[in-house]
Amino acid sequence: HGHKIEVGTLDSGILTVDGQEVIAGFPGSYSGAGFSVTYDGNGEVPDVVPEGNEKRVVHMDLPLGVKVTVFQWSNYMDVQIEMAKQPGQDGVCGNFNGNQGDDTTQSIMARVGARVRVNECLLSGHALIEWTPQMDKMLHAECGAQTRAAGHAKCAQWLGAGGDVVNSCTFDYCFGMNVRARKHAKTYA
Repeated sequence: HGHKIEVGTLDSGILTVDGQEVIAGFPGSYSGAGFSVTYDGNGEVPDVVPEGNEKRVVHMDLPLGVKVTVFQWSNYMDVQIEMAKQPGQDGVCGNFNGNQGDDTTQSIMARVGARVRVNECLLSGHALIEWTPQMDKMLHAECGAQTRAAGHAKCAQWLGAGGDVVNSCTFDYCFGMNVRARKHAKTYA
């Protein structure tokens, strides 16, 4: 193990193993110790092929039977992960204990935190932290004071930071189960 495979959007052009470009063209493949990467146009798209894009798919066969498929589009990616349950596994997709009741956004955030700590992030680059006056208005209008305070405390403790990073994290704590929350916040002009 110990290898880093990085896949970016088509616009970014990133497809590296341990920082090295290993697949020179499309299609192509690369094999390392215990893993393989295939770059082609095969695979069932999770949604639709965005207009103006052609299907480019990165297939990773990793140790422990983990399979990661990345559909690269010009400015975003769709990712599918297939794997068997791992000991101590928990995160955005739940903890795989068979109890859907503890896989809510707030339950997961209570167990593993609302954000990935900077020193634990496996991705290169930095996340864009957005905090707008509209998000602030929505947070105070639609997230109860007790929930907001609990989220703020957890985010501050987990991230060891303050300001907009914690405010944005608190917003996610309150509204993370609503995929359209940031769009809805824009109505608070």
